Amino acid sequence: MIARDPVLIDGARYARLLIRMPMIHQGSPLLDVVRENVRPHARKGDVLFISEKVVAISQGRLMKGSDIKVRPLARWVASKVRVSSHGMGHRNPVVMEMAMREAGTLRILAAAAVGGLTRKLGRSGDFYRVAGRRVAAIDGTNPVTIPPYGDYVVLMPRNPGRVAAEIRSAVGVEAAVVDANDVGVEVLGATRGVPRGVLRRALEDNPMGQGHEQTPVGLLRRL
Repeated sequence: MIARDPVLIDGARYARLLIRMPMIHQGSPLLDVVRENVRPHARKGDVLFISEKVVAISQGRLMKGSDIKVRPLARWVASKVRVSSHGMGHRNPVVMEMAMREAGTLRILAAAAVGGLTRKLGRSGDFYRVAGRRVAAIDGTNPVTIPPYGDYVVLMPRNPGRVAAEIRSAVGVEAAVVDANDVGVEVLGATRGVPRGVLRRALEDNPMGQGHEQTPVGLLRRL
């Protein structure tokens, strides 16, 4: 278990305890792995958070980038995406292709049109507001991701709320599936007792890491 620096939120201190896990692959028994590795560390009142990426991988919600046939329209739309200091994101044609498959071509075109217009007016983020959470949650190929998954596009997991409920039953504490990266934090699914606002703020600095740390699961504990 790795303890990150505690955080102060609304006058309360919280520990962020990261749990090292074995590699998760398509078809891995995620609940069994989480139960075995996390339950010995969990205490009453903890909130378990798990990366959406490992949930999606266990569900087979991924595809190798080199196997994705990108349509010319997806390449064109991707070329219009603004360059970000956080990475290519949907400027990557394979990510845009998968976005079109997830949300539908018409919705992505509408999102691109709205996003392009409002960006000229000084507003950002409308592409993702229109495209939807499933599109925003897509993780593209990334060389810093632990092999072999740096070569894959990973989609949003299916039924993250249900996954959180199953993890709560397996481990015995409230649970949430989160999409945390250097851009921001989203709680994709959580059990009823999870303080979503506190959890988002606790993970703002992306303490889980994205590579060889192999710490895709953690516990938030009030001190």
